[in-house]
Amino acid sequence: MTPSVSEAELQAIVDRVLRRTLGASAAGQRRVIALAADHRGFSLKELLKEHLQALGYSPLDCGVFREEPADYPDLAEAVALRVRRGEAWRGIVIDGAGIGSSIAANKIPGVRAALCYNQAAAVNSVEHNDANVLTLGAMQLGPELARAIVTAWLETRFAGGRHAKRVEKIAALERRYRAGP
Repeated sequence: MTPSVSEAELQAIVDRVLRRTLGASAAGQRRVIALAADHRGFSLKELLKEHLQALGYSPLDCGVFREEPADYPDLAEAVALRVRRGEAWRGIVIDGAGIGSSIAANKIPGVRAALCYNQAAAVNSVEHNDANVLTLGAMQLGPELARAIVTAWLETRFAGGRHAKRVEKIAALERRYRAGP
């Protein structure tokens, strides 16, 4: 027996899928990229915000808004939640090394955050692992390399195929350990 779904429920499902896939409304708005940085990544975040706009994306700035001490787990959570909820297509978090933000963002179910220090890693993170959050280390990258990594990451699409089975296994691990070992 197939459960019946009303037209309104079906439209709501389609809208949610479109928001998650495109990071925008069905009206065709530009893709939304959630973006945040701690105090060590603030300057790079501001530079990348302009770069995203130049590429045709809509940055959603989740903080910080000035260079003063901030805790990267809070900022990683803000970005990861926006990606998980479908409010952003993808997310970028910047801290000093990028490691802590990656660890924190990966605690949010449905988020696959990847720390990337070059374009090859950025491409692989999306193509093979369907990464939806990129973390960067502001103290490790110059502005040009950071722009190149972000561009490569945004231009890459998930390859699916044999990689889809592995991404599903990652999701299964999330489900299995969500309630504890």
